Amino acid sequence: MPDNAQQFASDNYSGICPEAWAAMAEANQGHQRAYGDDEWTARAADHFRRLFETDCEVFFAFNGTAANSLALASLCQSYHSVICSETAHVETDECGAPEFFSNGSKLLLAETENGKLTPQAIREIALKRQDIHYPKPRVVTLTQATEVGTVYRPEEVRAISQVCKELNLNLHMDGARFSNACAFLGCSPAELTWKAGVDVLCFGGTKNGMAVGEAIVFFNKDLAEDFDYRCKQAGQLASKMRYLSAPWVGILQDDAWLKYANHANRCAQLLATLVEDVPGVSLMFPVEANGVFLQLSEPAIAALTARGWRFYTFIGAGGARFMCSWDTDEARVRQLAADIREVMSA
Repeated sequence: MPDNAQQFASDNYSGICPEAWAAMAEANQGHQRAYGDDEWTARAADHFRRLFETDCEVFFAFNGTAANSLALASLCQSYHSVICSETAHVETDECGAPEFFSNGSKLLLAETENGKLTPQAIREIALKRQDIHYPKPRVVTLTQATEVGTVYRPEEVRAISQVCKELNLNLHMDGARFSNACAFLGCSPAELTWKAGVDVLCFGGTKNGMAVGEAIVFFNKDLAEDFDYRCKQAGQLASKMRYLSAPWVGILQDDAWLKYANHANRCAQLLATLVEDVPGVSLMFPVEANGVFLQLSEPAIAALTARGWRFYTFIGAGGARFMCSWDTDEARVRQLAADIREVMSA
């Protein structure tokens, strides 16, 4: 299998979509002001305000770890805590960055079903202890879509938001695959965020056709105070900011972000459908975004790897994650499904 063959380990494996590439090329003409004081950054921010149907503060960072960590740090003090799912990216894959950038805010982990927090789980953790010896809960963070590929419905977000208001908690959304959640539900971005009570969203671009770049969108503008200083201190203020912001113009202006998310989701559904009748194969979680989590035999996993397939197996014995991307080729999905069928029957 060629080294550059399409793989399913991560949607980060994919390249740059044509719309983002073209916008970067256009932004590369002539000179522009530095550090975000350029026309492309202003245009991108305006596109977000139109997309979300509200006046919001928009900032850009290089990657999701920085976006999440800086956003959470802006919502709490060092003696506060953040309630998250036990499988949340901020807990499992960000190397302590949320704690580091908040100067020590503790992550409090909640057990989840299919990766999703519930109002009851949040209330139990928030009210577990209220003495001065315990970090005071201040933030709830949701991952949309979750780390296991499931999606919060608007009514679920609203119910969580109501608990947050009751307990004086801010609500943050890690939207590394927010586009895929919108595509699956057919909901507007506004319905899934501020209209449901979300204070801050980290909107992922890298996993949906961009080279780098995440947007931090503050719907509660009061919480954005001095956030530009946080970005600068953390090394996230790009001097040539237009190369972070221009790709957003490219994918937002004609809804390419949604088109590509729909495509990735459809490819995931296709893979699930093609292997659902294979003896010994079972879905570990509902397929609601662009990820397919399959229970396979260990020999089958080894055989697939030997055939050159790349995928992640961080989810327990026999568990395999297959991610589809904005550019996934349907023929490649069918080839993978055929190989899964073959190695499982061997």
